[in-house]
Amino acid sequence: MSSDQPHIDAEQFLANLVDFRYREVMMAAATLAVAAGAIVFFPGMDNVTKGLQSDVSGGLLALFVVVAVVAGAVKGMIGFGYALITTPIFASVIDPTLAVAVLAIPPWMLNMFQVGETDTGLAFVREEWVLLVLAVIGTVIGVTFLARFRAGPIVPFLIGLVIFGYVLFQVAQNFVTVQEAHHPVALSVAGFLQGFLLAVANLGPLLPTYFHTFERDVERYIGGLSMVLGTIFTVRIVQMLFFTDLLTPYRLWLGSVIAVVTVVGLLVGTYLRRLEIDEAKFNWFVVGLLFLISLNIFRNTVPALFL
Repeated sequence: MSSDQPHIDAEQFLANLVDFRYREVMMAAATLAVAAGAIVFFPGMDNVTKGLQSDVSGGLLALFVVVAVVAGAVKGMIGFGYALITTPIFASVIDPTLAVAVLAIPPWMLNMFQVGETDTGLAFVREEWVLLVLAVIGTVIGVTFLARFRAGPIVPFLIGLVIFGYVLFQVAQNFVTVQEAHHPVALSVAGFLQGFLLAVANLGPLLPTYFHTFERDVERYIGGLSMVLGTIFTVRIVQMLFFTDLLTPYRLWLGSVIAVVTVVGLLVGTYLRRLEIDEAKFNWFVVGLLFLISLNIFRNTVPALFL
């Protein structure tokens, strides 16, 4: 798992951007979009924390930033994990529905950035259009559900069970990998459920676990996953912004700010991914991360459900 160019060539990047190369344009557009949101929707210094809740301090916002940067680095390394890390932590401190709305912005930027960075484009769309369509349908249904009902801790708890079960399965089977297997029905169902779960709880492990098991081309694995997730988050943001009251100007600003600082972590993770990585270590890192995420989800949901 390596790349021929682990180092970032800023001069070449700018030259390609001026030439409107797809890869550089996508990466720059994703970053500039959230930077613009952080500026345009700035609520003023006196209102920096007022859009959250009364007990959220500036120090807690700083902690959110640190968590977001670390999660961004993980996303840059393995192609997923940002929402799985940030959502349980954010939702344990602020209202879960608020956390889901705010955390729609950073993953959108991250995934659109990686669509460009991995040079994933129309070829993937042509090959997996059914997956994308079903992911969009699942997202629309999930946002509608979130706008009308409070999901509570049951959905994250069930997601935690799925993640934990997958970890046990992979460890017991000594990391099952199926080289470039393609199961259209299973993949499409995973995409639909991914869209729904991301919309409802900002947690969606099904598609990443599917790709991790069946897709061993790392660039396609990360690029394809980012294409699907980028599509899901685009639909989520549009629907929440124009058809519900979930995404207010303040939430847009906060999500954009978190996304801007997350770029630092993303660049670090991308650099680490381009270095030579042993596949066994990569597998252990992914499964270990999922195991810790499942424990964190259980920590936040089991007391509310059973105690």
